[in-house]
Amino acid sequence: MTSPERVAPPNGSADPEPRRAPGVMARIIGSVAKTLAIADMEVRKLRHDPTELLTRAIQPVLWLVVFGQVISRGHVVATGELPYLDFLVPGILAQSVLFIAIFNGISIIWERDLGIVHKFLASPTPRAALVLGKALAGGVRAVTQAVVVAALALLLGVRLRWDPAALAGVVVFVVLGAALFSTFSLIVACLVKTRERFMGVGQVLTMPLFFASNAIYPISMMPGWLQTISRLNPLTYQVDALRHLLLPSVGVVPIGLEIDLAVLAAALALLTLISARLYPRIVI
Repeated sequence: MTSPERVAPPNGSADPEPRRAPGVMARIIGSVAKTLAIADMEVRKLRHDPTELLTRAIQPVLWLVVFGQVISRGHVVATGELPYLDFLVPGILAQSVLFIAIFNGISIIWERDLGIVHKFLASPTPRAALVLGKALAGGVRAVTQAVVVAALALLLGVRLRWDPAALAGVVVFVVLGAALFSTFSLIVACLVKTRERFMGVGQVLTMPLFFASNAIYPISMMPGWLQTISRLNPLTYQVDALRHLLLPSVGVVPIGLEIDLAVLAAALALLTLISARLYPRIVI
């Protein structure tokens, strides 16, 4: 059986060289560029509506000015020689990151209703880049919230570390935590698919994540079953890292920055894979 004849090029010239598939490095650079483009698109929304930052700042103000001052006077939480208000600031910063990121997924529901998600899915952009772009934008929003919390802490007389290495670490863990919970939020949005259900699920998830962490009290004060849950809670590791980086004295035994970073990075990678797999289901 003879092979089919090759068709000559229409201009009679020699066969052109076959196109080479892009290398691994080129694909990585392309994915990073697409991720940054998605993140830039999301951040522009914030520039068009900066009032969101003001409304998000109300909650940490109430926690630090009201709750923190009252508990500090009562001396009911053992934090060693560290004042309770100082102990509380990293926890409230992590809480602000959580509350901003956990509702980030509602944007994908809006985009589905406007037909934007269909265009994204029809493009050659990798699903992981779509997910990470939104997660990175959530990190940018969280960094602006961190500035608000730090300014408020200064007004309240909290002693913070201001060396460049510590501040750089704070930014890394704020972005990492916001990206993690933003990705988790996208998974919820892909599953529930309606704004009303998403808001209900978001409200249900935020408070258990917050109270089952070391944000407002040490893990050692919790009953055994809650300590186990707290050690499975990613927010615990973000709070521990922020407390270690922001405060001259942590006041409690820290978990360790290396463990905090490993747990948050591994959780983000796992949630990104799940979210990228579920992303197309939002339109079904």
